Formats: sequence, structure tokens, C-alpha cells
Amino acid sequence: MRLDGKIVLVTGASSGIGAAIAVGCAREGADVAVTYRGNAQGAEDTARRIRALGRRAEVLRLDISREEEIAALASDLGGRLGSVDVWINNAGADILTGAGGRLSRIEKLDQVLAVDLRGTMLASWAAVDMMRGRGGVILNMSWDHVAFGMAGENPILYSAAKGGIASFSKSLARAVAPSIRVNILAPGFIETAFGEQADDEWHRGVAERTPLGRWGVPEDLVGAAIYLASEESRFVTGQMIMVNGGVVM
Repeated sequence: MRLDGKIVLVTGASSGIGAAIAVGCAREGADVAVTYRGNAQGAEDTARRIRALGRRAEVLRLDISREEEIAALASDLGGRLGSVDVWINNAGADILTGAGGRLSRIEKLDQVLAVDLRGTMLASWAAVDMMRGRGGVILNMSWDHVAFGMAGENPILYSAAKGGIASFSKSLARAVAPSIRVNILAPGFIETAFGEQADDEWHRGVAERTPLGRWGVPEDLVGAAIYLASEESRFVTGQMIMVNGGVVM
């Protein structure tokens, strides 16, 4: 599943899943543009790991909820890289940890709709404009529980945004075929900042309820992302792959 000669953009690649996917794409031969909103050092660390693999890395600041910044990014990418073959929308709002976890319900809702849903839509449209006439791949990030449901304030909010991403992506896949493919990755419980801060008993319970017996780690998403980005999935569009250890089937 090589990506030799491809140029890949990964939003929200300063840590966690985004960083793992960005480095994984470089390992398979791609040059990679990584975006960040607040964690500049993390983005530079990701870029350093990419360059250590002998690939080109570009670091760009982006607030994915702001239309004017996405337009500027698309213009900047054209100047720096010339084109983008694979656009991976990983950036999302954190409403679970730190200051995000202390927001009111309405504030959290506004965040996930603005960043996760609206931001993914705006970025996907920008990607389509860049790829029109030459083809490409768009990969959007959803959540496995949108297909199953989960009780709780935060899961309900995520369901609204991530479910919207899944539905939007399927409709977009129909609209831009056959030259552009659009697919969806749906992680389950992954050891990012949220998992690290989870209550020990609840953390163990998640592993016990998972058929494969553990939480996922960001690197578990890499293989699926590269498959969807590569020519190996050339007859796959409008599909959602769950990477979750079997929690939702």
C-alpha cells in the first residue's frame, strides 16, 4: 500500500491520531503537509519525524472552523506543494479534557458543530476544488458509535457532529465520483489524552467490553488510513471503516 509520489495533507496532525497517520503516510513514501491550531511544537515534532524518513514536510497553522483560513490554506498549499492527492480531515474539537471539558453543554455543542462538522465540510469542499479535473482522495473522521448510539452528554454531542460527517461524506462521495473518492474512518476508544485521563475503573471496563481486549492506540488507525489513501482501495468510495477492536460491529 505504497503512497510513493503522493502529497498528503493531514489536519490536526500535532498529536494523537493525526500525527500517527501523517508519519505513517510518510513511511509509505508520501510528502506530507500537517496542520495545527494551537500546538505548534507538536506539529513541528510531527514534521521532524516525517523528515527523518527522508520525506518533505510542511507545517501550516489552521483553524478549520474559519472559512477564510481554509481558503488561505488551499492557496498556500498550491504555492508550497503544487497539489494535494490525499486530504485527510482529522482535526476536531476537544470537549472532553482541559478547558474543553469544563464548557457548558451549549458551548460544547457549538464547538463540535463548528470544528468537527462545519470544518470538515468546508475543508472537504476546498479539497474538491483542488482535486477537480485531476482526481484525488478525501478521508474524513467520524466515530464508531454513530452507528450504534451511546448515552451521555458528550456522546450525544459527538453523535450529532460525527454522524453528520458520516452522512455528508457519503453524499459527497456520490457527488464527486468518479474522479474523487471520499471515505470515512471511524475510531473507537483510542488512547489519546481522553483515555489517559479516564477513571481507572471505567478504563478497565472499556477494555473488558472490547472483543480484542484493549483500548486502541493512534497507530492502529494508520493501516486503514493508508489503505483508503492508496490505489489498493481504488474501487472503494462512500464507505466507513470502523477501527475499534470490535466494540461496535
